[in-house]
Amino acid sequence: MSIVTPSGGFDVVIVGSGIAGSIVAYQLGKAGKQVLIVEGGPPVPKSREEYLQTFFTSNAKTPESPYPPTIQGAVPATDDNPLGQPNPSSLNTPRYTVLQINAWQNRNISYFVYDAPQAGIAPDSPELTFAFGSSYERVAGGTTWHWLGTSLNNLPNDFQLKSRYGQGVDWPGGSQFFYRLLPYYRKATEVIGVSADKQAMVELYKTFNVEFSGEYGDNYGFPMPGIVESMNDVLYAQKVTTLKVDDIPLFVTPTPQGRNSRPGNRRQCAGNTNCIPICPIQAKYDGSVTLAQALQTGNVQILYKAVASNIRLNGNQVSGIDYITYDSQTGPSTGTGTVTAKRYVLAAHAIETPKLLLMSKNNPGWPNGVANSSGQVGRNLMDHVMYLAWGLAKDPIYAFRGPLSTAGIEAARDGAFRSQRAAYRIEIGNEGWNWATNDPNTTLSDFIFGQNNTQLNGDSLNQQNQPLRFDPTLPAFSKLFGTRLVNTLNAIYVRQLRLGYLIEQLPDPDNRVQLSSLKDNLGLPRPAVTYRIREDYVRNAFVSAKQVSTQIFNALGAKEYTQLPPPAQTSGSGATASTFEYKGDRFTFYGAGHIIGTYRMGAAPRDSVLNRRQQSWDHSNLYMVGSGVFPSTATANPTLTIAALALQAADNILHDLG
Repeated sequence: MSIVTPSGGFDVVIVGSGIAGSIVAYQLGKAGKQVLIVEGGPPVPKSREEYLQTFFTSNAKTPESPYPPTIQGAVPATDDNPLGQPNPSSLNTPRYTVLQINAWQNRNISYFVYDAPQAGIAPDSPELTFAFGSSYERVAGGTTWHWLGTSLNNLPNDFQLKSRYGQGVDWPGGSQFFYRLLPYYRKATEVIGVSADKQAMVELYKTFNVEFSGEYGDNYGFPMPGIVESMNDVLYAQKVTTLKVDDIPLFVTPTPQGRNSRPGNRRQCAGNTNCIPICPIQAKYDGSVTLAQALQTGNVQILYKAVASNIRLNGNQVSGIDYITYDSQTGPSTGTGTVTAKRYVLAAHAIETPKLLLMSKNNPGWPNGVANSSGQVGRNLMDHVMYLAWGLAKDPIYAFRGPLSTAGIEAARDGAFRSQRAAYRIEIGNEGWNWATNDPNTTLSDFIFGQNNTQLNGDSLNQQNQPLRFDPTLPAFSKLFGTRLVNTLNAIYVRQLRLGYLIEQLPDPDNRVQLSSLKDNLGLPRPAVTYRIREDYVRNAFVSAKQVSTQIFNALGAKEYTQLPPPAQTSGSGATASTFEYKGDRFTFYGAGHIIGTYRMGAAPRDSVLNRRQQSWDHSNLYMVGSGVFPSTATANPTLTIAALALQAADNILHDLG
């Protein structure tokens, strides 16, 4: 696509067209500003059929499987690469995928380079790095292509964790940041098209002493009514009210979601249960929706397959963004260029944005990279680390119907306990054991081949008092076929339960993104990542989550099947890719898909990259948006906050442009 430079030049150049970059572009374009987006990925296809076909034919149905570049079958399969994953150094826009977690130390598969010595960690240290658990996309529309759709606000105390509970850091302004953000939260629900039950939200926030007033007053309504709750949700709602966590009564709240509950500018949700990785009918919002709106203003242009490679400075001001173009993923670069504007916005997510800043180290006076006088660029990499628990209900709740999650237990998101352990929200899964055990595939294989990977086809089945006796005559390690196989599977799948605990993580400056010596196909450094979960604050939440899961399943009359990870084979803390030992127990953690931190906001330039306006302390014409600006993870899934902050940043930029 050719770019036509306006007569007065561009007002703003934006790097990245995910939800944050697209929102900023749309708001500026509506206001008549001339905007250019530099996007490393290909154009959004006219139809998502191509993405769906890639998803359908992928052996592993991962969050990234539908989207370019291809991550399965790209090269011939081998024993150590059975899915044929490409070497990241052969690709022009490689990215990290969940398939790479189990191959995290194989630099020919993993885009991230886990280099403990480079990070200042001795090879035999008990603080060995883990594999980071979450992935992202480098395509137009960004990672919202494969987000779940959860659209929750953060809470006031999430913004004042340090001053309230003595943990982590505060956001600039503390709880006042929440109230300044409220009007943008409301606007974000409209941009995304959120379906939610207002009364349920009123009751939830009352428990946290937050009143619906002002922007969230009586005249406020979400764009659409809430998605119908599942039978799964109803079961939990009936049973958990007898339980407490740290003296906090539990109750179920329907989850606000970025998908249509009514027909409108998108189709109504049809309950396909594969929101991650792709909604086949586009009932769920993704960033391409807002990107299209931005381009339709006539004031926004986009340069596809253009990878930002360097930020130029003239004194303390950004004077241009260099980029490299390509045609095919494995082909050579086709050219280079530089774009200029009055203001610049980095919206390339929490890995690629700090990588770009750190790569830009040849400007006089900035040897550590652009916007990095504090040394904080790339630091404080976080996620909502997840504990999963799963079981079988006594009666059918008909899993695998509806969106992947339609309700949660939010009451444990705040309380005095946060001085001792991390908070969490409990997500109620509708997708059976899909995430937990890769079902329906694993249970099917167990009963065809006489295996017991799910613990459903072993000796324990008929030796213990089971709440679910789907066939008490089955011997252990049965190999079934025909009607008996079908009846057994039907009796299991419809009863599968899954809980996910999204646990807040504290900022740790040693958890970080740096530059590796390894390069991608364009000659740009791959990220060197150091990631650990070493605070008792976070690990204590895993202990709590395990205890609470058992209490919940007991209250439901369900049989729990959560599996402990095997004993670790490494020394020190017993860390492997995603397991750790703590207080005599073993835990597996999972990524929530929430890549947070690495260029955070703060109250002072000595310990942050941006001020509360999301403006660089070092370069006044440079702004950054996305989850990388978060000083802490807080307790809600981040996308609604990302959108609200992007709207706020757009207003700040418009103010500065006059």
